[in-house]
Amino acid sequence: MNSISDSQSHQLDEFHTWLLQAVKRGPVAVVTGKNGDMDTVGSAIALASVHPSMMACGLHLGRISKRLVERHRAPFRKLAPTHRSWPTDLAGIIVVDAAAENQTGLELPQVPLCIIDHHATNDWNLSSDDLMLQWDVRATTEVVTHYLLRHAKDSLSIPVCEFLLAGLVTDTGRFKHATAASFATAHALLDVSGIDYQAFLQELESEEVSPSERGAMLRGMNRATITEAGDWSIIRTTAGTLEGKIASLLTGLGGDAVVVTRHRDGATRMTVRAPRSSVNQGLQLGQIMSEIAQSLGGEGGGHDGAAGWSGTADPVAAESAFVDAVARCKRRRGTD
Repeated sequence: MNSISDSQSHQLDEFHTWLLQAVKRGPVAVVTGKNGDMDTVGSAIALASVHPSMMACGLHLGRISKRLVERHRAPFRKLAPTHRSWPTDLAGIIVVDAAAENQTGLELPQVPLCIIDHHATNDWNLSSDDLMLQWDVRATTEVVTHYLLRHAKDSLSIPVCEFLLAGLVTDTGRFKHATAASFATAHALLDVSGIDYQAFLQELESEEVSPSERGAMLRGMNRATITEAGDWSIIRTTAGTLEGKIASLLTGLGGDAVVVTRHRDGATRMTVRAPRSSVNQGLQLGQIMSEIAQSLGGEGGGHDGAAGWSGTADPVAAESAFVDAVARCKRRRGTD
């Protein structure tokens, strides 16, 4: 497996010390990002396997996350948005795969925090008792895998490796956005677990789509149009469900970016995607969505190639803000 930098090794050792001290004082909550995708849930469950005083928890389980949690009967506590009843002796909170507190959807108590994340943006306000591991990797499960290999290898059971591998597979878009380090992490997980990757991937992709959902996806794709925005072309559409799936499908049509807008009950949400070629040429969607949140309000951010924004702005205004932001990005020529 590719080696990590001395700085990253030091951060893992520092986190290990922080964690050992925390579990001596009491329970530690491992909190997921509120979208409940496979990267955040897999990271939380894998980390929580290290010590019985740790519990993975969060607001939501995505479709794939829920299926894997149920199959392995993995311990995960779903919390209500109004959750306030944290243990009185809570010793610390680890937040995985969230670039700000509001991305957990929870009001976190005043206890020592550790943030483990890989988003391009960061809006955490941390104290001297807190810790941040923000690595330039494709999935948070890459950071967690390195930690377990270095400090808790006995925790790398087959189910834990499946959770970590599933987070890596989904967050890299089936490795379309992977780096050499991502492949090395996947190899390490397969090597230590003996997982049959082809069978695992088939199981991961076996999610059923109902006829009504399939129809909604087809209608969303049929409404797609293309807009020129400065140096870039953007495929645009609207959808009422499965925006991420529609965006991923449209990314394969050759545009530089895709935006899928949803408006329901006064709330607007944009889901955006870009192929690796656009990212390499200077398009950073996570930063763009963070800037839109600053100008329109709401919450926005994510990865360079996959990001989102949600708020109460008019959907036309929100989409126009995205197109304008993309148009102001200059394409770096000569890269792919």
